[in-house]
Amino acid sequence: MKEENISLSISNDFESIKKVDENGVEFWEARELMPILGYSKWQNAEDVITRAAKACINSGQDVYNHFTDISKMVKIGSDSVRKVRDWKLDRYACYLIAQNGDPKKKEIALAQTYFAIQTRKQEIFEQLSEADKRLFIRGEVTDENKKLFSTAKQAGVKRFGSFNDAGYLGLYGMRLKDVEIKKGIKKGELLDRAGTTELAANLFRITQTDEKIKKDNIHGETQATRAHFMVGGKVRQTIKDIGGTTPEKLEPERHIKELKGEKKLM
Repeated sequence: MKEENISLSISNDFESIKKVDENGVEFWEARELMPILGYSKWQNAEDVITRAAKACINSGQDVYNHFTDISKMVKIGSDSVRKVRDWKLDRYACYLIAQNGDPKKKEIALAQTYFAIQTRKQEIFEQLSEADKRLFIRGEVTDENKKLFSTAKQAGVKRFGSFNDAGYLGLYGMRLKDVEIKKGIKKGELLDRAGTTELAANLFRITQTDEKIKKDNIHGETQATRAHFMVGGKVRQTIKDIGGTTPEKLEPERHIKELKGEKKLM
């Protein structure tokens, strides 16, 4: 396989396992990431993660902002369970892991370039104005929604209105039309009038529903719709758990078309 094809394959693999949390922050799970980097044995993978975490500390960063322990208990038999170590890694953590991996591995060499570029993109995003961030995330929501609807269609969904409404009901605690009434906005305007925080919550709902339908191999309209409602509800509960404002209480902002219009005039 040509190197450019390997590079494209690794890039696609990284993006396919990427997740987005309730704050719109991208992250990877170590047990999914490390095999892509050429580490099939967890012990070897953990050695690299440890070196990367030390590099994070040495750089003056708060390691817990980038490496989050998400160890969990899993069944290993009918009556026994054991703790499995795993890590939630942001883009910077992945970059450090690539930098501390075995450079002889072609996957590591390519990952170093990939995460260096992506980390730079994240730095640029953080420097954007709130208006530009809102425009960017709105675009991401549009793209990810298309992917979700394609996945839902393959799962057997035909009534997309009901499927979509289930996600809003889970996230907002009410159906879409009731959210529009509560916010005093026109029909179909919800995402175009949503601010950055609200858009990020919806992006998390959309990407996680898409992943769940695929990962759990969900088939059937009822099952897919139920999954969308459940994921929306999980995102809502997470917002509550961290003391955030649930999305139905967030004030609508100027229509996204106005921001786009202003950008064209600049």
